[in-house]
Amino acid sequence: MTLEQLKAKKVQLVQQQKQLTTAAKDGKRDLSSEEQTQFDNLQREIDEVDGQIKALLPDTIQPTLEQERTRIAEITQMCRDFGVDDKDLQRYISDGTNQDQVRTAILDKMKADGQPLNQRGIDVTKDSEDKYREAAADALVMRGGVNIEKPSEGARELMGMSLRDLAIEALEKEGEQGLLRMSTDELFGRLTRAYFNPTAAFPAILDTAINKAYVEGHRTAAVTFDKWTKKGTLKDFKTHDNNYLAGPAGEFLEVPEGAEIKHDTPSDEKKPTRKLKTYARQFTMTRQAFINDDIDFLSKIPSKYATAARKTQNKQVYNILINNPVIYDGTKLFTTAHKNVLASGTGITADAVQKMFLALQMQTDEFGDAVIIRPTYFVVPVGYSFAVYEIFNSATINTTSNTQAANPLYRYREMLEVIEDPTLNVLAGTGAIPWFVVGDKSDTDSIEVDYLNGNEIPTIRRMESPGTLGFVWDIYLDWGISVMDYRGIVKNPGTTIASPF
Repeated sequence: MTLEQLKAKKVQLVQQQKQLTTAAKDGKRDLSSEEQTQFDNLQREIDEVDGQIKALLPDTIQPTLEQERTRIAEITQMCRDFGVDDKDLQRYISDGTNQDQVRTAILDKMKADGQPLNQRGIDVTKDSEDKYREAAADALVMRGGVNIEKPSEGARELMGMSLRDLAIEALEKEGEQGLLRMSTDELFGRLTRAYFNPTAAFPAILDTAINKAYVEGHRTAAVTFDKWTKKGTLKDFKTHDNNYLAGPAGEFLEVPEGAEIKHDTPSDEKKPTRKLKTYARQFTMTRQAFINDDIDFLSKIPSKYATAARKTQNKQVYNILINNPVIYDGTKLFTTAHKNVLASGTGITADAVQKMFLALQMQTDEFGDAVIIRPTYFVVPVGYSFAVYEIFNSATINTTSNTQAANPLYRYREMLEVIEDPTLNVLAGTGAIPWFVVGDKSDTDSIEVDYLNGNEIPTIRRMESPGTLGFVWDIYLDWGISVMDYRGIVKNPGTTIASPF
């Protein structure tokens, strides 16, 4: 390959790395293991190309590997800061253009286009523009009542500004003039025309504010399913067979002196399949909301959607416990064949708790070996938790022969977590409401919630919606819920709980 071909190939490899890191950044996550492998492989190819370039360059002009990386990194950052086309970026890198030459070319182009410069050169760089956008977004969110522990610098000074004021200031920073004389409706029309310009400040400020409010709502949503279910990750939407090695592989045999070690072939057991689905909603900041300076839209509405997403998952998990579906082995989750349900329902009593502990701890695997499961979670509807605390927090119990007998359940008080959720009450209706004992997540499986590449925070994406007067966003999240093993959870059918009204 020629020197120019090698340089062009290097640009392509660097762009592929950039796509991987950009996708992870947009998803607010680290690179997945597969992405990290791809990134490392690309880096090895880049290093090989660097070596080939080095061999072709004359010694007098040959830059060191570190110098070339620095040149490419600085040129890429400059081009990104000032919106230079990717074609020009690739040309600068391939042609060996140095940083000063690129800087001069950018300034000359900005002068020719009439973009504002001051005596010091460019006053508003990408870094300062990012800081302004972050501060403006924090100001909008805090004005809407969302608490931000460490707001961006300048955010509190911007809190008194209306949506109109911020829009005018953002447009003026981009060189717009005569905005104060516009009506709010005219200003809205001007903003919508720039809505899909990737460098426009005001839509980006709205995006950032909505995302901050959404993440805060996601963090504070009152759900309980993730306290006792497992979290998993899948890399795509295919149906994944969950085959795993189990059984006799765990048993070691004595080897007498001079004897051979006996060969063992672990068994391959078929377990449940896992599959992701996509769940989404769309919402709009209407023209009326902008004109009315409806700041609640940027804080309360996104937060409500965040809560809705989490509650959807919460309800799906507890629907499994209430509806008792048929699982991977063709049998219902809770059945006497699985030895994970009591024959008759009771309230929270010491006798019932003991039976459920025994049912959980006496489970065996597919090969008849003991499964060591530690009771860890009490999953109960509203109305049962008082009895749980009473039983486990009393050091003594009353008996007919000894009023100060030791309470055998007292020693479990620091080993158990009580998880109380009214979703169980609502789903059960007016009938008996069951309660459950769940084993430690590290001992066995019960229910698993999988996410695409481990990302459990929904993605918000600005969208074009024809015929809609407003700014439109899609919110979507990919997850799947699977019953992985019936052995990790025991059910008590429960009793009815009297309403206080």
